[in-house]
Amino acid sequence: MTAVLTHLKRFIRVLISGRGSLAGRLIRLAAIWFIFSLILISAGLTAFFNYTSVTRFQAGISDIVRNLYTHTEFDKDGRIRIPELYIIRTDDIYSGLYWQIVELDTQDRVMAVYKSGSLAERVLQMPRTLDKTTGQLQYYNATGPRDQPLRQATVYLRIQGRNLVFMAAEDRSEVDRNVGQFAMITGGALIVLALGSLIAIYLQVRIGLRPLFALTDELHDIRKGKQTRLLNTYPAEIKPVTDEVNGLLEYGQDVVERQRTHVGNLAHALKTPLSVLLTSAGDDTAPLADTIRKQTALMRAQVDHHLRRARAAARAQNMGERTPVEPVLDELAVMLEQVFRDKGVTIDWRAPEDLAFRGEKQDFQEIAGNLMENACIWCQRRVRVTATLEDEASGMTLLIEDDGPGMPPERYEEVLKRGARLDESAPGSGLGLSIVDELVRAYGGRLSFDRSGMGGLKCVVILPANFIG
Repeated sequence: MTAVLTHLKRFIRVLISGRGSLAGRLIRLAAIWFIFSLILISAGLTAFFNYTSVTRFQAGISDIVRNLYTHTEFDKDGRIRIPELYIIRTDDIYSGLYWQIVELDTQDRVMAVYKSGSLAERVLQMPRTLDKTTGQLQYYNATGPRDQPLRQATVYLRIQGRNLVFMAAEDRSEVDRNVGQFAMITGGALIVLALGSLIAIYLQVRIGLRPLFALTDELHDIRKGKQTRLLNTYPAEIKPVTDEVNGLLEYGQDVVERQRTHVGNLAHALKTPLSVLLTSAGDDTAPLADTIRKQTALMRAQVDHHLRRARAAARAQNMGERTPVEPVLDELAVMLEQVFRDKGVTIDWRAPEDLAFRGEKQDFQEIAGNLMENACIWCQRRVRVTATLEDEASGMTLLIEDDGPGMPPERYEEVLKRGARLDESAPGSGLGLSIVDELVRAYGGRLSFDRSGMGGLKCVVILPANFIG
């Protein structure tokens, strides 16, 4: 029973889901056509049952009318002699079965009315339009003496030069009730059939589209870094797509590897001439040698900066890379506490065991390491590092806080510029935060600053991440 309810909930959710769902679209189309067909079938069956029931019901009043005009005679005074019908119900007042004979003059005015005892002081209703040409029975609905619904039969005949209208009617309440019950039973049965068929359609669509759902799951795993290619075997209709996706993934990995190779070759090609220039300048105190040393150092810094950025961008494209966060933070905290042991710095870090950065370890070490080192430089004694992941879409949030003097809000943007420093007396080149910002942007993340609850600066880093598992 629980499984049935679960499938029913899923079916309703898919049925009312957005237009982007292929399963929802197939199920909605099938449901609309199926429900429309069942409504037509239900209406058709009810109409046919009503027709057959009324036709069978009319046979009784038709016989009464025929008996009336077949056995009607006139006495010597010209009065109508009413035939004996031997139907007890026509003698019981308001019994529900009635007959009546009406004689009309040439102007269709009523001259005389002969009726059954069941009508008492009432009379049957004449049809709105009386057929005087065919001599065929007319059937129509009317209202009886006690306001009950009647089915009435009427025929106009000219007998021995006299205009006579023969009528018979019977209470049709039971027929209407039977038709209503049939409509309810048929409708209920078709509703059950519709629900069962729609659930069957839902299961058919879910089973038929299962390879697409499996493909979606595999692509999700690739994006999370759990695998590097599609591994499942898919039907012939989907296999060309999966082959193309695998080919595209392999091509992307090849491009990344070539970029890494080119970056490494470029680094080697540029650094060697720069080293030669520095060596040539030596310790010469001449202005030219000093200029060469300064410009060479600047060129080396620029080369390192752009090569690092290129490597980060190439690695960011590799969806298969994952770096566990907890070991990296632990390693950095231990190392920095040793470096700043004379200052007595303590680093309180927290991260889920299954949290992973979607990128290479070296890049995460550089991002977290630079920010944690900066916090250790400016803190009094305490640094707090927190890594959390609410959902994969929004990414991992890495917070680095300290209890130092902090930073004025108007300097938040300025310190991200290359070479910018908050305090010229503090050690460092001023490149750390700029490098971090570029690495974070290369991974599609974001670096921002705020005031820490500990009193100092709070660095907020958003990075792509997921849970290991």
